[in-house]
Amino acid sequence: MARNTRKKKNHDATQYGNRVVAQNRRARHDYEILETFEAGIELVGGEVKSLRAGRVQLRDSYARIEGGEVLLLKMNIASYAQATGFGAFNPERTRRLLLHRFEIDRLTGKLEQDRLALIPLSIYFKNGLAKVELGLARGRTMYDKRHVLQERDAAMEMRRLHAEYR
Repeated sequence: MARNTRKKKNHDATQYGNRVVAQNRRARHDYEILETFEAGIELVGGEVKSLRAGRVQLRDSYARIEGGEVLLLKMNIASYAQATGFGAFNPERTRRLLLHRFEIDRLTGKLEQDRLALIPLSIYFKNGLAKVELGLARGRTMYDKRHVLQERDAAMEMRRLHAEYR
């Protein structure tokens, strides 16, 4: 019997690969990110289509653990124009994040002990599923922010001088 050697078609990378929809760049400036987690997000109705269109804002959003569940608050997903009736949703509703129980327990312990915060860093699609990258973060003071900027500028200057010397 002959084996089928014909290759399967490659699927569109944007549909089946990783595609970043939105990033919270301000979070990396305002917080020191200690650890990151990947979580699924529970969406309803037209939220998925609106998310695929990139109509989401993470700026003031944060996550909280309540009753053994991780909730994402103040994330704004704009209403989908064609969604009416069943597909309509509240743009700033609280959304549940999907994590394993041991991850939730570990996060709960760290948040209570070290006075840290859970901040969403980005939203992306991975193999067709919406995911949120959460950062376990500690707030930076104004001095820390300036210090980080000075270090970044010094490193960039060193790279420039090194490239110029070559």
